[in-house]
Amino acid sequence: QGSVDCPNLEFKYGDADGHSAELAELYSYTEEPELSTNRRCFEEDFHAQVQGRRWLELDEAQQKAYVMHLLDGLEVVNRDKRLRVARAILYLAQGVFGDCDNEGDVLHWSRHNSFLLYRLGTFTAFLELLNMEIDNSQACSSALRKPAISLADSTELRVLLSVMYLMVENIRVEQEADPPEWKTCRETFRMELSFPVHTEEPFALLLFTMVTKFCSGHAPHFPMKKVLLLLWKVLLFTLGGFEALQAMKVQKREELGLPPLPEDSIQVMRSMRAASPPTYSIELMEQQQQKRGHRSRRPLVKQDSLDIYNERDPFKNDEAGVDEEENDDVDSGIEGELDLMERDAIIPVMPAQRPPIERVSFPKGLPWAPKVRQKDIEHFLEASRNKFIGFTLGQDTETLIGLPRPIHESVKTLKQHKYVSISDVQIKNEEELEKCPMSLGEEEVQETPCEILYRAMLYNLPQYMIALLKILLAAAPTSKAKTDSINILADVLPEEMPITVLQSMKLGIDVNRHKEIIVKSISALLLLLLKHFKLNHIYQFEYVSQHLVFANCIPLILKFFNQNIMSYITAKNSISVLDYPHCTVYDLPELTAESLEAGDNNQFCWRNLFSCINLLRILNKLTKWKHSRTMMLVVFKSAPILKRALKVKQAMMQLYVLKLLKIQTKYLGRQWRKSNMKTMSAIYQKVRHRMNDDWAYGNDIDARPWDFQAEECTLRANIEAFNSRRYDKPQDSEFAPVDNCLQSVLGQRLELPEDFHYSYELWLEREVFSQPIRWEELLHCQ
Repeated sequence: QGSVDCPNLEFKYGDADGHSAELAELYSYTEEPELSTNRRCFEEDFHAQVQGRRWLELDEAQQKAYVMHLLDGLEVVNRDKRLRVARAILYLAQGVFGDCDNEGDVLHWSRHNSFLLYRLGTFTAFLELLNMEIDNSQACSSALRKPAISLADSTELRVLLSVMYLMVENIRVEQEADPPEWKTCRETFRMELSFPVHTEEPFALLLFTMVTKFCSGHAPHFPMKKVLLLLWKVLLFTLGGFEALQAMKVQKREELGLPPLPEDSIQVMRSMRAASPPTYSIELMEQQQQKRGHRSRRPLVKQDSLDIYNERDPFKNDEAGVDEEENDDVDSGIEGELDLMERDAIIPVMPAQRPPIERVSFPKGLPWAPKVRQKDIEHFLEASRNKFIGFTLGQDTETLIGLPRPIHESVKTLKQHKYVSISDVQIKNEEELEKCPMSLGEEEVQETPCEILYRAMLYNLPQYMIALLKILLAAAPTSKAKTDSINILADVLPEEMPITVLQSMKLGIDVNRHKEIIVKSISALLLLLLKHFKLNHIYQFEYVSQHLVFANCIPLILKFFNQNIMSYITAKNSISVLDYPHCTVYDLPELTAESLEAGDNNQFCWRNLFSCINLLRILNKLTKWKHSRTMMLVVFKSAPILKRALKVKQAMMQLYVLKLLKIQTKYLGRQWRKSNMKTMSAIYQKVRHRMNDDWAYGNDIDARPWDFQAEECTLRANIEAFNSRRYDKPQDSEFAPVDNCLQSVLGQRLELPEDFHYSYELWLEREVFSQPIRWEELLHCQ
């Protein structure tokens, strides 16, 4: 399994997978028999109410009348009757598959019924039932007493969450043929989920609470996969996906009077081509011949030093077989020895091997416009002034007196590419508000869905992040089963464990698929949160990312990638004939061990590649411009782990891996850079340039190790100041008006504790009589 024969992956990154794939992932294969139970519950009730007709034959008024009848059934006290009615509603949301002939019809009726159910108030009714079920202490205590939890423990919760997920997902996805009333309905639903009316908190917060309750061990029967999928889709629906984010970013820059973005990053990444991984099969043979030729001519001392380095190399990976990295290390070591002329002649050969069509479609020059920060211009001028005139002028970037002409040209070029981010403006505003709270008054905070969500999450945010990372750790394929880790398989294990080999294989695939879906939903929702909070306010983003770092998110993601990533991305943990909606309209073929082993014929697994890219993007978000966190990447030996991930020939994934390698290159030492020249040239080709960023060398002025702890502490102090200023209700007493009238102060009624009169004399002694009153201080008071 290597990069040698890995083809280009035709993968289109987006907010989510195709509509039917997203619906299919809601159900585990062990839940499949429940589909027919839902159908039976619906048909028994439906035929009692409507004789001799099918659901598809009813007009809209009759369908509405029947749904209202079902909703009345949810009000009954008897728990079993309620469950049967909920199952009938779930069958409607699943697309009345008993009356359909093909998958398209099932999906069409599933959407139609979801809009109908929403308009009649089904979501609100199910929200009440969900709240009841969450608070159901009887179910919690019975689950806690059981040695092994199975599907049966979460039946009611799974039915409720499935209906809610189907409604959110069907209404969220837009299609061209949607009638106008559906569009209105979609906007109303989005507003309802974003801006809570009846309750004090958004719906997403209830789901976050379920996650923490599950992780604390109080509710081990919660079906976590469904909760996480629903939470992700609610956030995607209410906050907006990646394209909506890009549009919001453009709009916000306009409002702040900043120049437009140099390019649309989504489009640039879509047009990028994957770089060839460090070795090709044909090259491998040539390289071996070259090495034989080179070795005879190479000075002995040089060979020795290279061998000593390779023996001590901390970045050697321990994969079985001849790994591509070892070949690459030696090969790149040779390449590093070539003089500059030869290397320049060799490196441009790579793009020339592409087919002519690809070469035509690839844009000339580098894909990204270079960016320069204000800080970079200041550093450059500080160094230049020290060198030429012997003193500095602080943050003055305008005065160029005494500096030679080339420096003037350099400053002009840097200023042309200067990029001011929204974050820079927000940090500056925050500093001003801290400095002059009285004169600037209260800031106007726009009530966006993102702002409301942050305010609701604020006080328990550390617990939410820890809970999500705990589940991510339990679902990671590299995790070993430990006794103290949480059990995330409660909603996939059947009541009776498999007895045949075939059943065991099927359950094995189901468990792996279940874990992959959990990783996908957590990685997507964390990335969404980080991106939206960053746009809303930089300190909201920093608060979330700091808690992720404190909860060991960086080593967790590196641990996730410390596996054979190619085999994870090409894993075939799905049985397409059992996927919804296929299994509802076609008779199931006889499953055999061979057909299960063969899996589907897809080139790669969409959800796993999606998860990997999301996790890399999260890692980038956490470490960008943070030297202390970049050092964590170095300390945890991330370079070989990330380099292995370059085997995947997908441009977007490679870009984020190269970004992570770029920020730590200067700390990895000259020998590493020399041994990895192909990776270095790939970074140069694909990652955005910062004008005077010497990422390939070790001369960074910001990289002083003793500042690392101070950096995190300063950031934390800034975040706390922001949170207390904007969200703490009682304003600072320093600025509150003082009541200095003796009568009103003595006349105030104070709430005293009930037992105060018992200890009153003691309190007087301690607080009044034993405190010496220094009257003379009044005379010296300024």
